[in-house]
Amino acid sequence: MKASDLFLRCLEAEGVEVIFGVPGEENADVMISLLDSPIRFVVCRHEQGAAFMADLYGRMTGRPGVCLGTLGPGATNLLTGVANGNMDRSPVVAITGQGATTRLHKESHQAMDVVAMFRPITKWASSIYDPRNIPEVVRKAFKLAHGEKPGATHIELPEDIAKQEIDDEPIVPGVKVRRPIPDEKSVNAALALLAEAERPVLLVGNGCARTRVTKQLNRFVEETGIYAAMTFMAKGVISDRNPRSLYCAGLGIRDHVASVFEHSDLVISIGYDMVEWHPAHWNPGGQKRLLHIDFDPAEVDGNYRPEVECVGDIAACLWAINEGLGDAHRKADVKLFGDVRNRLEFELTEENCEDDGFPMKPQRILHDVRLEMRDHDILISDVGAHKMWTARQYPAYEPNTCIISNGFCSMAIALPGSIAAKLVHPDRRVLALQGDGGFMMNLQELGTAVEHGVAAVQLIWEDSGFGLIAWKQSVNLGRTSHTEFRNPDLVALAEAFGAHAERVTEPDGLRPALRRAFEVSDRPSVIVVPVDYRENLKLTERLGQVLAR
Repeated sequence: MKASDLFLRCLEAEGVEVIFGVPGEENADVMISLLDSPIRFVVCRHEQGAAFMADLYGRMTGRPGVCLGTLGPGATNLLTGVANGNMDRSPVVAITGQGATTRLHKESHQAMDVVAMFRPITKWASSIYDPRNIPEVVRKAFKLAHGEKPGATHIELPEDIAKQEIDDEPIVPGVKVRRPIPDEKSVNAALALLAEAERPVLLVGNGCARTRVTKQLNRFVEETGIYAAMTFMAKGVISDRNPRSLYCAGLGIRDHVASVFEHSDLVISIGYDMVEWHPAHWNPGGQKRLLHIDFDPAEVDGNYRPEVECVGDIAACLWAINEGLGDAHRKADVKLFGDVRNRLEFELTEENCEDDGFPMKPQRILHDVRLEMRDHDILISDVGAHKMWTARQYPAYEPNTCIISNGFCSMAIALPGSIAAKLVHPDRRVLALQGDGGFMMNLQELGTAVEHGVAAVQLIWEDSGFGLIAWKQSVNLGRTSHTEFRNPDLVALAEAFGAHAERVTEPDGLRPALRRAFEVSDRPSVIVVPVDYRENLKLTERLGQVLAR
């Protein structure tokens, strides 16, 4: 068989069902081999969109999402999406073509050191210089991408290697690798530290969302009565209906939940990555007592100095701790923490949630969206001012139902990401929430959604500007610079692609528009809603006044 055929058989052995990508000359043999493979190939309009789709596919399934591009510009176009998946801990395998090995030692058309370019943004990157290495390289790429902590890997397949004849078989993945469990001494130390604390608080991170530790984590909260705040990427791990949920932590400005961390005498971080919310924001000076529970030992940081590290499978760590809980670990309610919970709950359900102003306030938009989304439906937030509002104002009740990129934090992930999410969960409503700036960065993938009949809904907050940048400029510098732009008619643009599209013209029109969009089952929908971002500075000023007391 050809080496490209073996390559596809290796992907099949890994359980790959779909590849997102763009064909090219130097990956032509792989593309032809796909004709005889059960793997579905989703032709994207840009390699960045393909990488974002692989990112969300990996995040939704827990299995590596696969994206493909050709050499040179095809490879460079993949970079942002692959880097996003890697820093957001999504399992991703990126595949690129390359020129013949006979010309890589010299100046050559479109040739560059792609592997060296991918190394800083992946867990592992390698080229295949001998077709006999294909089974090992593919198995290693998938094993590393999937292993904790997951991330991206990269395989380069030069065109002359892909054409060679080879008689070999894939390496079939073996038994599931069991994650290590925590040692008894660290569990006992964790229990002792917990018994001494009077005002502990949980900081729940991304690792809890991707590893399905909800059962043990909720048991811990129920038996100890400890309040928990979720990072942007852990929303829904503990349902926001739980009276011990402090909703979301990590807003770029001081929020009510910051006072909980200030007054706590022990922070229990679980599955927490520093890229989510740096400890300098909640433990300046590094003096607070910390209990670290994660797959890996704690990162070295002056503001993050755990007194105890419980390292191993997170669910196993929590199970072991839960088994050792006693009366000393049941905590009395802390009035301040309860007051914060009540205040946040009020703002989520009452404050500005029925405001009839137009353009619509962010609070009203998210309130109406939440009413139209079922518990298991999926909202994917792009990056921008709307991300901050979504993290704060959109309650989540199940893990991985509110997806926010907050590691690499790249704009333009929402539209392509929603395509992958809808392919994985066709029975759920999938809503991509984005600003007009982020939408315009990857709007070409609307064509991909139309072509493949993917009925994901795109909700565009229109303000003709980069709202988050303007917000931060105003707060930090007192004025804004070059944050405004002119949009085309976004409804007409979406309709030109073949999507269902409409514009909201009054506040009571959003929910009916969402209902109509969710009823469209054979193509994507686009809803444009003008947003009143004057609320950004109002929130900053109000929270500063509240927390200064």
